[in-house]
Amino acid sequence: MEVHFMTRRLNVALIAVVGFLYWIGLYLYVPTLPNYIQAKTSDLAMVGTILSMYGLWQGIIRLPLGIAADWHGRRKPFVAGCLVLLALGAFLLGSAQSAGGLLIGRIITGLAAGTWVPLVVLFNSFFPPEDSVRATAMLNFVAFAGRMLATGLNGWLNNLGGYTLAFYLAAGVSVLAALVTLTTHEEPRPPRSPSLTALGRLVTRRDVLLPSILSIIVHYIAFGTTFGFLPILAKGMGADDVTQSMLVTLNVAMTIVSSVLVTSLAKRVDNRLLVYVGCISAALGAILAAYTPALPLLYAAQAFLGIGFGIGYSVTMGMSIQYVEDRERTTAMGLYQALYSIGMFAGPWISGMLAEAMGIRTMLLVTAFATLLPSLFLTSLLGSYARPASKAAVSSR
Repeated sequence: MEVHFMTRRLNVALIAVVGFLYWIGLYLYVPTLPNYIQAKTSDLAMVGTILSMYGLWQGIIRLPLGIAADWHGRRKPFVAGCLVLLALGAFLLGSAQSAGGLLIGRIITGLAAGTWVPLVVLFNSFFPPEDSVRATAMLNFVAFAGRMLATGLNGWLNNLGGYTLAFYLAAGVSVLAALVTLTTHEEPRPPRSPSLTALGRLVTRRDVLLPSILSIIVHYIAFGTTFGFLPILAKGMGADDVTQSMLVTLNVAMTIVSSVLVTSLAKRVDNRLLVYVGCISAALGAILAAYTPALPLLYAAQAFLGIGFGIGYSVTMGMSIQYVEDRERTTAMGLYQALYSIGMFAGPWISGMLAEAMGIRTMLLVTAFATLLPSLFLTSLLGSYARPASKAAVSSR
């Protein structure tokens, strides 16, 4: 029993390290990526299109990846393979000489972002189902810590070796993460053949679908603002690379704080209340960014946006698999992540077109009000299924 407990703790720690390195590989260049792209094309709509490829292609790959992992009965090989792909994408972004090259690189990093599907479920497999929200919040804390370190280093790396240094280091970190993945142990599960009927049941389950749709909105806001056009707005207000990096780092830091809050409150506070707070915080951040006359207030806007993202993401991710049987969890997580990737694609794509047509500040206002009301309505529906789903989950164990 003690050996099993130590093995479990070691695997949890190793998977957490993989998650930490994975997010560094994804975000080491992100704070100044919009301006890096803008240096190769001045069209904001094109900037938005390139940025949106990250969300589009991970949305395409994540559900099939989840189905494939459940079919194979293993998650570890898929994690390692996607991490190698992430290294390739980062290298291509750093070596790109045109907008077309950036487009290809961002497509590959989007495909590689499918790593998060099997990785989340692999981590959750070491915890009982009733701890899914808490376990997910723990992994998100590690992920956000990796993001914070990566975004904090970005500006300094740009000053040290130019824009390309961060991309090449991200590629190296991704390879390291793949190697660490190979040292972990995973208990093989019986292969589960793909079933359209089972997938149809998942798609129509309110306990899976509602958190997933809410997460679309959460990611739409984040990738249209923090990881989209706020760096360009900040540069126009006089921010250098280090300042842009710090703005994103503050956002991620507040995401970490809110993730820790979710971890500690998950069993004591109604999930709907937490999501309400997240929705309102994100909208306030976008409104404040639209009206801010100076950089200090832009920091405050990023803080509100970070709190909103951290709460909304952690709670909805945990809720999306809370009542799903273990043998279907990777597919359910793939569905959840495929759906929220719509927000990652639509956020920068639609925001880019709006920003080109009406300016970044007006776009931010439109984003705030167009997302707040539907998110509040959907949040009010959360939990209406919890009691019957919980009974079903108990009877299946």
